[in-house]
Amino acid sequence: MNVAASPFTRSSADAALAEAGSAVGVATESAELIRMGSAAVYWLQGRSVVARVSRSIDQLDVARREIAVSRWLAASGVPAVRALDVPQPAIAGHRVVTFWESVADREAYGTTAELAELLRSLHALTAPEELGLSPLRPFDKMDERLSRAQALTDADHNFLLGRCQSLMAAYERIDFVLPSGVIHGDANVGNVLRTRDNRAVLADLDSFAVGSREWDLLQTAMFCERFSWHTQAEYRQFVDGYGFDIMRWEGYEVLAGVRELSMVTWLAQNAATDAKAAAELVKRIESLKTNGRRDWLPL
Repeated sequence: MNVAASPFTRSSADAALAEAGSAVGVATESAELIRMGSAAVYWLQGRSVVARVSRSIDQLDVARREIAVSRWLAASGVPAVRALDVPQPAIAGHRVVTFWESVADREAYGTTAELAELLRSLHALTAPEELGLSPLRPFDKMDERLSRAQALTDADHNFLLGRCQSLMAAYERIDFVLPSGVIHGDANVGNVLRTRDNRAVLADLDSFAVGSREWDLLQTAMFCERFSWHTQAEYRQFVDGYGFDIMRWEGYEVLAGVRELSMVTWLAQNAATDAKAAAELVKRIESLKTNGRRDWLPL
């Protein structure tokens, strides 16, 4: 079997994890799968270690940068997850595997106020050039996901592609008002973990980039305004904590449309092997056509 062509499934992710763990000296026998999305994420060793298995070796540079970002944030005093002190990233089964110190033995998340505080601390930093952070390019992953989304009909593929092209043109016309600099790239409360001693830390560092800070404020606004995943009070705490209300900015609608499309294409990559993702994908695409989004589920 050609390992490079193997589908990204629980079985192939498990095999890559076992091979990588053996190579770097991390026991993986008691692995517990947390979730499968852009990567397969596991608890290891009584939930004291977290492992991430990427979809393909194409993520090698991203993984290297993620580990470097983790070490830079630790040195800079920004609370964030920390890479395990082993030789990594590891390559196994044509996938990239990374290992992290687990901050808790259950999934618990921070608040919108804590996210705002973490983003203020992050946005106050200047990233060193040696980190090699790329400019924010929000459409790159969409093109990649659409090209390999086997669950899409031709009609839906063409619809999403057309929407992507329209938003690309509108995005180029946005007048950003906040300074450009280091950004998390996927900032939302789902990427703020609650630690065993009740602190909040940034997680999922693979989307770090250099770009306009509005991008990091976007999801919290959308989760309130478009999906009702946050209350108005939670959003107000975020705005008060960070000091800027992106919903009052004229570029919000276009930027929200870009992020929304990214959320749909993210689902499309999993829909061929995940029935729940497939059902949600159909619903989200239809909602984009009808402008009704209140029933999106936070997968």
